[in-house]
Amino acid sequence: MLWSEAGEGNTKKTVELAVVEAKQRQIPYVLVASNTGRTAQAVLDEAQGALQVICVTHHVGFKEPGHDEMEPQMRQALQEQGAKVLTTTHVLAGVDRAVRNQFGGLYPPEIIASALRMLGQGVKVCVEIAIMALDGGLIPYGTEVIAIGGTSRGADTAAIIRPAHSNSVFDTRIVEILCRPRP
Repeated sequence: MLWSEAGEGNTKKTVELAVVEAKQRQIPYVLVASNTGRTAQAVLDEAQGALQVICVTHHVGFKEPGHDEMEPQMRQALQEQGAKVLTTTHVLAGVDRAVRNQFGGLYPPEIIASALRMLGQGVKVCVEIAIMALDGGLIPYGTEVIAIGGTSRGADTAAIIRPAHSNSVFDTRIVEILCRPRP
């Protein structure tokens, strides 16, 4: 499925498609990039308890030092509904971005991120959150997951991914892109 444009307007259809595919293919894990928790809540509402939902947020300090974009009440509400919430360093940015910002240059994780963006920002996000969830011990190694990401706010991309740990990132497989915006 190709959306005519990127962005938040695709969230409802992307979430519906991802949940239907997860149920039909018996993929128990749905990962969702969600900084405020709204997109994760949409996945929980659509899944109705049938899937393990894992919400991956921006790291604390992403927008401003010490600031967590997800309100504590939202984090608690998601967890009370059975979602796991992962807030950690982004695998394709982290310290390398700090070095680039301070000294210039381009570093391997950012090159990988840029290459993935050739398929769309949401594809990059899907791969990144899948690796982060695996590294965080929230999904079993060797398992296919459905990852939901987007371009800025909301969701416009869903993919089936078999992530590898960050220390073997090139073993990650994008099995199928379920939907994304046209470039």
